[in-house]
Amino acid sequence: MIDINLLRNNIDEVESKLSHRGFKLDKKIFTKFENERKNLQIKVQELQQSRNDLSKKIGIEKSKGNDVSEYMKSVSKTNDLLKEQNDALEAIQISIQEFLLNIPNIAHESVPVGSSEKENEVIKEEGEKKEFSFKVKDHVDLGQKIGLDFDLGSKLSGARFTVIRSNLASLHRALGQFMLDIQTRENGYEECYTPYLVNYESLKGTGQLPKFEEDLFITKKGGSEDSLYLIPTGEVPLTNFVRDCIIDPKELPIKLTALTPCFRSEAGSYGKDTRGMIRQHQFDKVELVQICHPSKSYDVLDEMLGHAELILQKLALPYRVLTLCTGDMGFGAAKTFDIEVWMPSQGCYREISSISNCEDFQARRLKARFKDNDKKNKLIHTLNGSGIAVGRAMVAIIENYQLENGDIKVPDALISYMNGISVIKASD
Repeated sequence: MIDINLLRNNIDEVESKLSHRGFKLDKKIFTKFENERKNLQIKVQELQQSRNDLSKKIGIEKSKGNDVSEYMKSVSKTNDLLKEQNDALEAIQISIQEFLLNIPNIAHESVPVGSSEKENEVIKEEGEKKEFSFKVKDHVDLGQKIGLDFDLGSKLSGARFTVIRSNLASLHRALGQFMLDIQTRENGYEECYTPYLVNYESLKGTGQLPKFEEDLFITKKGGSEDSLYLIPTGEVPLTNFVRDCIIDPKELPIKLTALTPCFRSEAGSYGKDTRGMIRQHQFDKVELVQICHPSKSYDVLDEMLGHAELILQKLALPYRVLTLCTGDMGFGAAKTFDIEVWMPSQGCYREISSISNCEDFQARRLKARFKDNDKKNKLIHTLNGSGIAVGRAMVAIIENYQLENGDIKVPDALISYMNGISVIKASD
């Protein structure tokens, strides 16, 4: 959630910056809410002062032995009016809060201005693209012979679900374990196991609710009306560790990681990536979250980018890094780097990780603060990223490590996680 004082003090500048994100700020409604709030606050203050004055008069008159019944009636009437105005003030404050919850973060000044992914800026390309002496196949054709079962996934659950079997399932499991080991042993993250079902407040805290409810899967507790949501990313439970907390600055940075399934309805993606495993309703991902001092967050952003890149470097997968433009960033991000891995069958790069600095946007929603050197409570900065998406990494391995006979070579970094299996054979 953005700072309301930005709107109060310079709404035109905020409107301009948000327009770069494709968001139209309704200045009229905000101004209307603010005028109502100010008028109600004035009325509340006047009534409180009137009640205080009456209370003093009652005290004086009582000390003189005079009748105060009329004064008491006035106090009662003032209290009724005060409750009425306080209720109205609370209602308008709720409306302002709901208004703010639907406004995206303001992009950092270094973010390129653009309306779509076409304006994203490529920072670098890493790794060598393998030259094949045969016609490459995509992961769907290759995978169906080594353990990818799209028909069974559809039978069990519907479209955009996949069953993975045999040695390919072992590869999928090995990738998750390998990524966790790198992030915990080499990059210093604390491994966590978290709930996969979370409450409304958790999703509101990280920005998925209320705006993106259609993207989520919602569950019911038996016959009750209480709802829990399947997590769309491990970012949600991990970042909510600090909700309603005041953190000792000595504890910063807090570095958390978890391997979790992610559940997304993919609302609005009808017709996109319908073939294969690129866009699924359920997939696994190693999530990276850092909670840090505001002065360090952009150094941490660069650090986290390196942590995600390291996985692809160890797997020897070609990739590139982009800075997302204003129009392509996620709702809560102030700046985002995307990592895209090379897919030989498509002859292009596809996203495999996003690393974002949300600055204090999530912290304001979470009420996550730290006590600074001046002894004042201030909002921390939150960052999150993929370290990395397991399914897409497996897809990239299938395509980049394919052999002419349809077998898949296992990357050297994963062989020890595969009980020594170095090739997943199409004939197995």
